[in-house]
Amino acid sequence: MGRGLWSGSISFGLLNIPVVIFSSKEEERLSFRMLDKRDTAPVGYKQINKATGREIDKKNIVKGYEYEKNKFVIIEKEDFEKANPRAAQTIDIEDFVDLSDLDLLMFEKPYYLAPGKNGDKGYVLLYHVLKETEKVAICKFVFHNRQHLAAIFPRGDYLILESLRFAHEVQDVDSADFFDVAKLKKIKISPKELKMAKDLVHGMTSKWRPDQYKDTYQDDLLKLINQKIKTGKVEESEPIDDVRPATDDKDLLKLLEQSLKGTRPATAGKGKKHKPASGRHLH
Repeated sequence: MGRGLWSGSISFGLLNIPVVIFSSKEEERLSFRMLDKRDTAPVGYKQINKATGREIDKKNIVKGYEYEKNKFVIIEKEDFEKANPRAAQTIDIEDFVDLSDLDLLMFEKPYYLAPGKNGDKGYVLLYHVLKETEKVAICKFVFHNRQHLAAIFPRGDYLILESLRFAHEVQDVDSADFFDVAKLKKIKISPKELKMAKDLVHGMTSKWRPDQYKDTYQDDLLKLINQKIKTGKVEESEPIDDVRPATDDKDLLKLLEQSLKGTRPATAGKGKKHKPASGRHLH
């Protein structure tokens, strides 16, 4: 078992279930270092005292809260726990809800939960009660000196803790103002355009298999890096022929027709027939 990121307990009614949080991240992306262009010497990151202009050691850096202009109160590492010892050590379950009630915009980052010392039976109990009731536990806990909202739910043999954004951290759709909604509502989509678009969706529909989606850009970048290691230069790439201009309104039907011709043979090769498009319209 690897090293956990956080250890404490889940508070469930009067139950106290010791748990450990583990990262769900499996592989690292390519990492790069900052270099001086002239001699490729590593470029360091200095912490500078703005009053003296001198570099200071990391051990002498503390966090300060400015309560008045140029007046600070120093907050030590221990102070973050002293502020609320229970919150720093406890995942407090506050409610149980249906997963379908959660807004996907609030989902932030998943973690694995594992039972801590003497936490096996409580962990198994919570696992089974969530699975059999088909509920999600909504909780709060402090992680990295910040309180997080989270959801706990079973997945496979594990309990998953998904950190959530608080409602005030997510701009509600009703308050978003990134384009002229009234203008777009006046745009008319013909029944033929909608039907063809639905046919295209049906032709591209498949069973969700997350392992089939790969980060191909990382592979391309690594290929380029290996090429530069061997030759010191990058070979000319193939001409880009699939970067197309925005679809013009008058070309919409023609491009839908061409798209359908391109997708149907590929799916037909699987020996599957597509269901006719539903008569329901999207709102």
